[in-house]
Order: sequence, then structure tokens, then C-alpha cells
Amino acid sequence: MGKKKTAFVCSDCGAEFARWQGQCSECKAWNTVTEFRVPSVKAAPRSAGTTGYAGVVEAKIQTLDEVNLESLPRFSTGFKEFDRVLGGGVVPGSAILIGGEPGAGKSTLLLQTMCLLAQSMPILYVTGEESLQQVAMRAKRLGLPTDKLKTLAETNVETICQLALREKPAIMVIDSIQVMHMTDVQSAPGSVSQVRESAAYLTRFAKQNQVAIMMVGHVTKDGTLAGPKVLEHCIDCSILLEGSSDSRFRTLRGNKNRFGAVNELGVFAMTGQGLKEVSNPSAIFLNRGEEQTPGSLVMVIWEGTRPLLVEVQALVDYSQLANPRRVTVGLEQNRLAMLLAVLHRHGGLQVADQDVFVNVVGGVKVNETSADLALITALVSSFKNYALDKQLVVFGEVGLGGEIRPVPSGQERLREAAKHGFKRAIVPVANKPKEVIEGMEVIGVSSLSDALQVLF
Repeated sequence: MGKKKTAFVCSDCGAEFARWQGQCSECKAWNTVTEFRVPSVKAAPRSAGTTGYAGVVEAKIQTLDEVNLESLPRFSTGFKEFDRVLGGGVVPGSAILIGGEPGAGKSTLLLQTMCLLAQSMPILYVTGEESLQQVAMRAKRLGLPTDKLKTLAETNVETICQLALREKPAIMVIDSIQVMHMTDVQSAPGSVSQVRESAAYLTRFAKQNQVAIMMVGHVTKDGTLAGPKVLEHCIDCSILLEGSSDSRFRTLRGNKNRFGAVNELGVFAMTGQGLKEVSNPSAIFLNRGEEQTPGSLVMVIWEGTRPLLVEVQALVDYSQLANPRRVTVGLEQNRLAMLLAVLHRHGGLQVADQDVFVNVVGGVKVNETSADLALITALVSSFKNYALDKQLVVFGEVGLGGEIRPVPSGQERLREAAKHGFKRAIVPVANKPKEVIEGMEVIGVSSLSDALQVLF
């Protein structure tokens, strides 16, 4: 037997070290370096003419135009929002990681999808945390068809793959990857070694047998996927199901996708019959009161391949503290500090002695810069106690020099706003459409001072 190699891996960033150390020198995290034993590699038996998991196939060099793409067609999950996040559907042979908070609905979404797909293709649902009785009770409570879905309660990866070779499923669900283990790895399930080797083994199985594998992953208390960070490197698609316990809406966001665009957003509603997809998510984020209040404004952000209308709220109030508070929910706090400095220098508004609170309604997380102008407008509206027009929509990036920069897909954002009944828009000059949008007045601004003059 070959000697087992030992490495030390950071569970946060995946960096490897020759010896243990208290702090990771790459990501500066403490107590995240754990021992990782690399199992000895066993030579697979040669089997001429076979393409099974244990067989060895001779490699063939091809040009890209010789690769047959028609042999791997995508197939739909039955949910348009799920397909959108996946890039148009499930690709055979892909490894998909689905993460989320406990109770977010990961198992519910997968059980709904697999029960429906099992009516037309072979599906294998592997559960390692729940018993088969618990899975059957959930499916019965949701009113799902259960006559054709094949289930398995097992945590050994080698056994699962051997049974999958016999059943030949089109999709296999692993719930969850943190409880899976391999015989050759001498560590507890959920450790860095077990999670890393189990995910790598399942990914190789998916590639060689053209089986799409969906793995459920837990998240830590700070919202990141538990286990080694390298888990996200070996899989093809990483998506996260987000949603607070007091909200009935869930957002499915793509963080990595080798077969489609990243940062796609799918919206679901949690009901008594499981998750229901929301075809028009802008409508749920625009459920505002009849009376318009100061500091409230609608902006148009771009999520993946579609525009999304969300409401941003700002509250600026005199602070009793020596260091005024800057609190953001759904936006980056450093971005707020930068925009407050721009507002002071180029807008003539001093808020150094004011507490500033910013919130994006609906739990949406905004990562793009098109929200800059809307955020500044909401801050000025709250500071002056001046309510803006309810039919106004604003978007645009603000530079450090006070200039208003254009954002991508400006016309698509305006059409989405016009579809929801907005009559007026403040946008960068470069995003002003050449053709008139029926029922909407579009005003282009080139600087922050021009925008504030038009609005206030």
C-alpha cells in the first residue's frame, strides 16, 4: 500500500499548507486550517471497450468544432425560475451545488422538482439526513406524485455510485454532501477531507456517466457554504436559496455557472403546497402604501438577464452619538460611505452629524452600481423631508467627480418601469433612449448637481 500524504487545508479559502498553523496566511482567518489526508490512489482495472465508471477509456484529441453539442441537450426542471438560474435547464453530466439556511426550502424544492421529472425520466433521490418515511410524508403533505420517484437512504458514496450504475438515473440528488463519507478517507463525515473527496468522487461519476448530480450544502452562521471552499471549484454550478424565516418569499441566486450567466435571480413563494414560482418578481417588491413618504424611491437593478424594480428606503436623522451610525441592509456599507462623501463635495449636503440608515425592501441584495443615483436621491429626500413622486424611477452610477455614468441595458430597464406604470425617469444622459417610450418622460442628467436640481 502506498503511503498516505498529509496536507493542511483552510476551510474558508481552500489554501494548502505543509504544516498546521493557527492563522491562514491567505485569507487571514483564525482556526480554519485542518488536517487533510490524501488517500492512496488505486489503479482502476482496464476494461477494453467499456465506458463505465471503473473502465479506462483512451483519450482522443479533438478541435472545438468537432465536439458534438447536440448529444447533451438541456432538459427543463418544470420551474421557469429554476431553469433561469441554471442557465436554461439541467445539463447532463453536470454537478450542481444548492446551498441555503436550514428551513429555506432546499429539500422541498428538490423533492417537488424530482417528483415531477420522475414521471418522464429515471430519477434517484438519495437522502442521508432524513429517513425514507420522512421524505414520503413530506411528499404526501405537498400532494406530489410519488409512484415513480426512486429513493435511497445511504451515506456511503461508493455504494451510492454502484447502485446508480445499475439504475442509470438521469438526475441524482444527494441530500446532503456534509453527511456523505468515503471508506478510504479516515475522518468524520462533514470534515474537510470527507466533503472534498466525496464531492470530487461524485463529480467524476457525473462526468463519466452523463448523470446530472444535485448536491445539497449547508451554510454557516455567516451565510457561506460550509466545508472547504474548494468544494465550489470542483462543481459546475453553485446556487444559493435565500430567505428569512419571517418572509414567505425565497430567492434563488446563482453564484457560479459554467453553463450560463451568473448572478441570475429566481423568486419563489413558500406556500402550504411547497414552493411556487413568481413570474413577475417586480410586483412583489413594489407593494407600497398609498401615501408616499420621504426617503422612499424605486430603482431599476439588473439581475442576470432581466431588470428588477425594487424600492430603496433611506432615513437620515440627527445623531446623539460622537460617531454617527451608518447602517445598510441589502447594500454595501463602503459604497454608502463613498456616496456620502460625493454628496458632500458635489451636492453641498453635509450629513456628518446625522445617522444614516438604508434598506432595500424585500430582502434583495444589490451588488451593482446602478443604484448609486437612487440611493443619493433617497438620502436627500429624507434629509429635506421631501416626498418624491410615486411614479418616479431613478437609476445611474455616480462617479467620484460627481458625474453620472451610464449603466448597461438602459432601455430594457426603462421598458420594465413603463410596464409597471411609472411615468417619469431620471437616468444618465447616455442611457436616454433615442425613441420615445410611450407614457414615460425620461430626463437625462450628466452630473449630480443637475440631478438634484431636477428632483428638488
